[in-house]
Amino acid sequence: MVEHTRTLDFKIAFAIGLGTMIAAGIFSLSGTAVYQIGSSAVVAFVLAAIVASITAAAYSEFASIYSENGGGYLFTSRTFEGNDLLKYAIGMSLFLGYTGTTAFYLATMDEWFFRFILPPWLQGLPHGTVGVLATLSLGALNARGTEESGMFQLLVTSAKVGVLFAFIGGAVAFAGPAEAAGTFAGGFQNEPGNIVSVAALAFITFFGFSAIAASAGEIIEPRKTVPRAIAASIVTVTILYAFVIVAMVNAPVAREVLAEGETAMGTVAASFLGPWGQLLIVLGAVFSMVSASNASILAASGIGSLMGRQGHAPRRFARIHREFRTPFWSVSTATATIAFLIVVFITLFSEEGVLGVHALGLGPLTGFATFNLLVPLAVVNATLIYSRRNFPDIERGFRMPLVPVLPALGILANLALVTNLPPVGVGLALATTVALIGAYLVWGGGPHVEDLYERVVAPGAAAPTGPAAPTEAAEPQPAAPEGERFRILVPVARPDRADSYVRVAAALARDHDAAPLVQVLNVTRIPDQTPNEVVRETAEERAARIEERLADADLDVEYTVEGHICRDVAFDILQTAREDGADRILMGYPEEHPDVVETVEYGAPCDVFFTSDADAIDDFSTVTVGAGGGPHHRALLPLVNRFGAEGSSVHVVSVSPSTGGTAEAVDETLAQLTAIESIEVHNVAAESVAEGLVSTVEETGGVLFIGATRDRRLRRWVFGSTPDRVIDLARAANVPVVIYASSRGVSGHFEDTAYPVVRYFRRHLGNRRPFDRFVRSPRETP
Repeated sequence: MVEHTRTLDFKIAFAIGLGTMIAAGIFSLSGTAVYQIGSSAVVAFVLAAIVASITAAAYSEFASIYSENGGGYLFTSRTFEGNDLLKYAIGMSLFLGYTGTTAFYLATMDEWFFRFILPPWLQGLPHGTVGVLATLSLGALNARGTEESGMFQLLVTSAKVGVLFAFIGGAVAFAGPAEAAGTFAGGFQNEPGNIVSVAALAFITFFGFSAIAASAGEIIEPRKTVPRAIAASIVTVTILYAFVIVAMVNAPVAREVLAEGETAMGTVAASFLGPWGQLLIVLGAVFSMVSASNASILAASGIGSLMGRQGHAPRRFARIHREFRTPFWSVSTATATIAFLIVVFITLFSEEGVLGVHALGLGPLTGFATFNLLVPLAVVNATLIYSRRNFPDIERGFRMPLVPVLPALGILANLALVTNLPPVGVGLALATTVALIGAYLVWGGGPHVEDLYERVVAPGAAAPTGPAAPTEAAEPQPAAPEGERFRILVPVARPDRADSYVRVAAALARDHDAAPLVQVLNVTRIPDQTPNEVVRETAEERAARIEERLADADLDVEYTVEGHICRDVAFDILQTAREDGADRILMGYPEEHPDVVETVEYGAPCDVFFTSDADAIDDFSTVTVGAGGGPHHRALLPLVNRFGAEGSSVHVVSVSPSTGGTAEAVDETLAQLTAIESIEVHNVAAESVAEGLVSTVEETGGVLFIGATRDRRLRRWVFGSTPDRVIDLARAANVPVVIYASSRGVSGHFEDTAYPVVRYFRRHLGNRRPFDRFVRSPRETP
């Protein structure tokens, strides 16, 4: 099955929390905090750490119960089973909190670049440019896989901890240990209001603990590792922050320098470490913000993926990339949201914004992000109280002490910090929350993935009756290792056709694996207003009939049979292909439900074969393909080449439209069929390409292969017609057809769009190379 593999151990989980906490908060807020309240900044940071620790304890308990990605959203979802609006609101808020926090980190990094790194000739770039570029880079990194991003997190976190030690050590050495301690002790101020305000802003720096819980699905032994990593990261970062404040208080700079805010620490570093020390701190700041952003994107994408699976976000969010095995759509959405926030808060409406309207900036962005973190954290504390009272028997690997007193204090503390956030940021966060909740109410959400289909009959294996006998022309291929078996999914609606489809699937799959696995799937649709139980027996009977028929057939391939019930047949097929890692899908072209074919063709995670009538395909001893052209025709040719190499008779048809124009040139097709000794080329005239192809196969016999695009907008351009037109003509003429719908990347989509135009001009304006009907190719041996 295509699923996440747990790859993050304690050191990387600890690095995720520590890396998220040692970020823009300490580098951008330390100067502001010391400027406002002097040495009392330590009190503010400790207060923020205490508030965070209360909720962190609740997170640790929940993480010891539910060892999956999702964090606070997962905890509320599992505890409040029926309240979809509450679960959506928490998930949405946390997603905005993580992406907003990442935007704050990268926007701060952007300011450091403009202040210390970018040369004068680049200072004219809009502020936020570096942050957006970093966002796109980190999004690509997380899309490629958590193991790579986790190791990256460990390396960068280690580097920036070393930088902080250098900063602290430089300050103490410059002032002397005794004098540094005395200066720090004399710098405390009795300003409770300002201390709480700084603590509210500093809270964002401690939210890294939730990134650990949100990534629990990637962590090895999460019930033990997550609580340990959370506790270790909070304690470590609190100690580091305290020493950084000591260093800032002892800086030999004017008080006005500390008012520089987000870049003050870099100037302070230069005062006692010199230019090289400043460079070290600047690099450390960049490392810190990048690693914290990386961890936050990982956490946000985990929440988005779970929301998609539970129907609180588009279902695509839950899809796992076949190659990278990551929630690609969720990562992409998180990346786009972060970039959007940077552009709005920094590029457009900050003090240095291109619009010249100083309405937003880093302060409001901090308020926006922190609001979307504090409110869900308050709900998580309330959720723990509810869970203890209503589910006392659940096994808890870790138990938060003093429940319900501590969670109640956590609720009050989180809400108190909200009142001290920048009002503009809080206002925008509230407006966004109301708008998104309204959008959800209009949409209505979607069903949980597990509610859409059910595997009634689990896959069962049947031993093949004997090995396939290779033809004389074919070279035997080694079988792939068990974990790398080429899997072809075969949805079968009628049990009496199962053996025919398995034979065809085996022949098609052997182009990639000498010993493929054919996964036979029968889906029984659940009628509206019908309980699942009513159709389970039907599904079991159908699966049993398929197993009996396949057992009686003379098959030379290993297969499995399973039966599902569902309310959406196309979704069931697609979900099975994604979860089980299908490499190809083979299915018929149903006359009654063409919408199923279209949905599978467009949404499949792999290439798809369609056949008009598998029962009519006795073998592939004779294969016909059009002269064609274009990317999907070329994608089909390796399969035709393999059949020809195994001894099949191969025919290539060039159709000249009877209404005028140029016939398809066969040179490109022949050039790719290098393994075939003898190819017969046909030049025919017909009203359409589809009619020319079908009429030729009526005379030659065998199977007609055509390549098709999976982009529904361009289906009409396939061979001058649609696959449906070919299928209709073939059925009337009793001609078996196999359509290969191949997937394309971004460049392929451009090629798909351009090819019809090229084809038109080539057909109507190009030169024709004449071929007589049934003449031999120049490459054919006598």
